[in-house]
Amino acid sequence: MKNKAVLEGLLFVVGEDGLTLDQIEEVLEISEDEVKELVNELKHSYEKEDRGLRIDFLGNRLKLTTKFEHREYYQKLLENPETNILSQAALETLAIIAYNEPLTRMQVDKIRGVSSGQMIRKLVAKGLIKESGRSDLPGRPILYETTNDFLDYFGLNNIQELPDMEKYIEKVEQEPDDEKDLYTSKYKEEM
Repeated sequence: MKNKAVLEGLLFVVGEDGLTLDQIEEVLEISEDEVKELVNELKHSYEKEDRGLRIDFLGNRLKLTTKFEHREYYQKLLENPETNILSQAALETLAIIAYNEPLTRMQVDKIRGVSSGQMIRKLVAKGLIKESGRSDLPGRPILYETTNDFLDYFGLNNIQELPDMEKYIEKVEQEPDDEKDLYTSKYKEEM
């Protein structure tokens, strides 16, 4: 019983990456047969009508996903203007992808310095980014890029209309000095 709860937590933690049966076997230190039995038990417990999640095998990985029959409610949530506000973390993740696309989740994580899996899932669900293939890196991770909805959301005709980051960085780097000079000169005038 404990292993079933641990497996559920593991699937939640790894998110869209999922787990292979071998990984489950290794982490839980149980046999292949026990893993299969455990997965079936968890899968059956999610098949009940009062559950909103399910277990799917996508590729060779076991993943925790939402139930397809509830999609109209998920769509309502995503289309609700109150829930369409992008957080600072979502904007950061979106900007990193927009300026460097296509990018893997690990590349985004490296740039941000924190895990971006949840933000990427939200941005995919909102239709602002999409999977655009697989990288040639080991493990062939998913590549992400912006969508036409992203362009519409920000009022852009194409990705080339994004503000020039080099000019922005130069401006930001100059501002602190300018502010300091203004403060210093004002201070001297009053003395």
